[in-house]
Amino acid sequence: MSQQTLPRQTFSAPEKDRPAALKLEAKPASLLQGRVSEVPDALFGWTMRLCGLAVVALLGMIVWELVVRSQLSWHTFGWKFFVNSDWNPVEEQFGALPFIYGTLVSSLLSLVIAVPLAVGVAVFITEMCPVGLRGMLSFTTELLAAIPSVIYGLWAIFVLVPLLRTYVQPFLSTTLGWTGLFTGPPYGIGMLAAGVILAIMIIPIISSITREVLTVVPQHQREAVLALGATRWEMIRMGVLRNARAGIVGGVILGLGRALGETMAVTMVIGNRPEIAKSLFAPGYTMASVLANEFTEATGDTYLSALVEIGLALFLVTIVVNALARLMVWSVTRGLPARNVA
Repeated sequence: MSQQTLPRQTFSAPEKDRPAALKLEAKPASLLQGRVSEVPDALFGWTMRLCGLAVVALLGMIVWELVVRSQLSWHTFGWKFFVNSDWNPVEEQFGALPFIYGTLVSSLLSLVIAVPLAVGVAVFITEMCPVGLRGMLSFTTELLAAIPSVIYGLWAIFVLVPLLRTYVQPFLSTTLGWTGLFTGPPYGIGMLAAGVILAIMIIPIISSITREVLTVVPQHQREAVLALGATRWEMIRMGVLRNARAGIVGGVILGLGRALGETMAVTMVIGNRPEIAKSLFAPGYTMASVLANEFTEATGDTYLSALVEIGLALFLVTIVVNALARLMVWSVTRGLPARNVA
């Protein structure tokens, strides 16, 4: 018995039973397809382009102003401005070496203190912290980054400096004084106090970026290391930190950029003396601090131009550091695949 193919019939529901969404699709979308939407779309597009170009224009105007106003100092002192340690506004002798030295030493000292603590906080939050405590600890860490720098400076004057003067500096002078880095009278203020307060200020930045990078490490990397019989510490070291090291370096460089440009808190505790001393107990000066303290007192054209040239140098260093950090963070989040442990 042969089977007969029945003609396919289509059934259409009554108009009243169709869903409301189908009724809307059947209607012509005059507001979305008509010429009326072209004008707002074009206006929106040009507005967004102007917003993006405004950032580039603002950056260009800042660089142009710094370059123009520092030409007098550049033509007067040349490259010797960056290797000369004399700073005498009365005789119009200017050299930026003490400020460059103070900026680099205080920033590097802050990294030495902050990096282990920040990475440890990030590892604890992502790998070892109980789930119920993780959100509160992350919020507390990020809250430290929102505190104004002048508050850090006041806290440092009333709490940190007495602690350093009474307990830390005598201990360091007794145990590590032979290195030459911890000698001299324990005033409390100085390069060590500036480095410690900068470390406290950049810990939230490094910790937050490190935590975000650790969370994108594939879970199978952890499981693979544990399956080979590794302990938790070995799993974190080989399966997590090794894969996230590029991002951690990017976070460290961002923290370095913050430390290089920090002004108020450092000015309140560093001592503000333009000299180069080996001991970390001695007072110092940074590029940001000298701008904040002396810009309003600059009366002569050469004096003002020298300060602007210091600002230009600080600006360029900060731009380079932030560009390197962005490049490293991009490489770990988009460009580089996860490394194999074995």
